[in-house]
Amino acid sequence: MQNTQPLISVIIPIYNVEKYLERCLDSVISQDYDNLEIILVDDGATDDSGKIADNYAAKDDRIIVIHQKNGGLSNARNNGLAKAHGEYVTFIDSDDYVTNDYVSYMLGLLADDDFEAPMAMCSLMNVFSSTGRREDCGNGEKVVLTGKKCIEMMCYHDLVDTCAYAKLTKRELYDNVKFPEGKLFEDIGTTYKLFLQSPKVACGFSPKYFYVIRSGSIVTSGFKANKLELLEMTDKMAMDVKKEYPDLEKAVLRRQVYARFSTLNQTLNSGDPAVVEVRKELLDYLKKNKRAVLSDPKTPKRDRIAYFILDFGFPVYRVAWKQYEKRKGNK
Repeated sequence: MQNTQPLISVIIPIYNVEKYLERCLDSVISQDYDNLEIILVDDGATDDSGKIADNYAAKDDRIIVIHQKNGGLSNARNNGLAKAHGEYVTFIDSDDYVTNDYVSYMLGLLADDDFEAPMAMCSLMNVFSSTGRREDCGNGEKVVLTGKKCIEMMCYHDLVDTCAYAKLTKRELYDNVKFPEGKLFEDIGTTYKLFLQSPKVACGFSPKYFYVIRSGSIVTSGFKANKLELLEMTDKMAMDVKKEYPDLEKAVLRRQVYARFSTLNQTLNSGDPAVVEVRKELLDYLKKNKRAVLSDPKTPKRDRIAYFILDFGFPVYRVAWKQYEKRKGNK
């Protein structure tokens, strides 16, 4: 009998994750939704990741393995999309893992809205690998939002994030959206474009995706010049969103300020003259936009605290941030 369930393409880029890959793949092949096309993109891994992927493919005919020269995360995702046949697609990073109802939960959100929304999303469970501490990023609610509202919430870090994973999206939304190759923070350059195309988004803020935060990852490592791509991606997003929704100007400014604080926090331990100059530019930007951000009632409490501490001077801010990191469990 023909399968009437929509085919879901699960795209997993792989690069040197032999320690974590089996956990990820076990969580995917154990989904309680069977009609999956699991695309593993071996992005030129130099460890045994590619062999592990092939071994899983030999045991599960839903798995397709693509072996390619190293092209980076965006290239791997784009090539996975090019091979996808599913009506919907979802991304999973190979060092993360998901609950066994990850796919069915989001598909259920779409079904509850009679499949009118082209996109669904769930929440993350942050997992700090150094301590094992977990942080639930959701509130358990289910709601259908406009794409515009999702962009606004994303700008304020209010339940909606920029990540490519933890979302189930009509494949056709990616026809004109590609991940920017050769760039870091590629999710920031793509997710808002999906929201711009989505009149409705079916949201379920329960944690179905376990996001593993490892020391040395892009998120937790120190400053390098290419980290400035966060600002580039964020500013491009801000420009595009303001063009479509001028009334979201305050929201996107808050996201731009957040990007500066995030970059500033990665420069704290450097005395390199070039980094010191970058730090000065970041501090100037934050000072320039302080009044506008603090006058916005939707600005998160953590931004207000960051500005308050910064008023005592950069040395005090540096000490305070390091203490915050230790308490939060990032280090």
